[in-house]
Amino acid sequence: MRKTLSPAPQVRGPSDHEVRDQIVQAATAYFGLYGYEKTTVSDLAKAIGFSKAYIYKFFDSKQAIGEVICANRLSVIMAAVDAAVGTSGAAPERLRRMFKALVEAASELFFRDRKLWDIATTSATEMWPSARAYDQHMRQLITQIVREGRETGDFERKTPLDEAANAIYLVMRPYVNPLLLQHNLDGAAEATGQLSSLVLRSLAP
Repeated sequence: MRKTLSPAPQVRGPSDHEVRDQIVQAATAYFGLYGYEKTTVSDLAKAIGFSKAYIYKFFDSKQAIGEVICANRLSVIMAAVDAAVGTSGAAPERLRRMFKALVEAASELFFRDRKLWDIATTSATEMWPSARAYDQHMRQLITQIVREGRETGDFERKTPLDEAANAIYLVMRPYVNPLLLQHNLDGAAEATGQLSSLVLRSLAP
């Protein structure tokens, strides 16, 4: 059964407004201390020193604030993975680096900002736009690497590209999806090393 996609929160007020940034910064700190689920907009208003009505001038809900924070956090992981993959090196090595960087970046964020990580798990559970964008980014990166590997002769070409890329994503999903990663952290480094080797053997021409 397919989940209902969570709609994108409505943007209110200018996106670059100083107060908007102040609300996000304060909410990040507050969620980091008390967690996303247990916090209300009223709690944030008291902590920031604004009225709840004033916060609603910039965000239509608590989820809208959480969405910005979640997008910021997931962008850190995506940037780390993109940097590790880069554009140099053979496709097999780049795919291996992707596995490794993904687990390292996500694990660091999980242990450093545990309560903020809860926002990412909520995002993944409810399929927020930030989680969908993160998922799509990883899928596109996998597809790009596989395509380039086929062009250089490093990977087989018999399997349809979308099928091969999706299969690789499914193998990586326990380490891509924030909701699943928290249950797969034990031995993650070793596991992803073994999985990447298995995937690369299956891609060999």
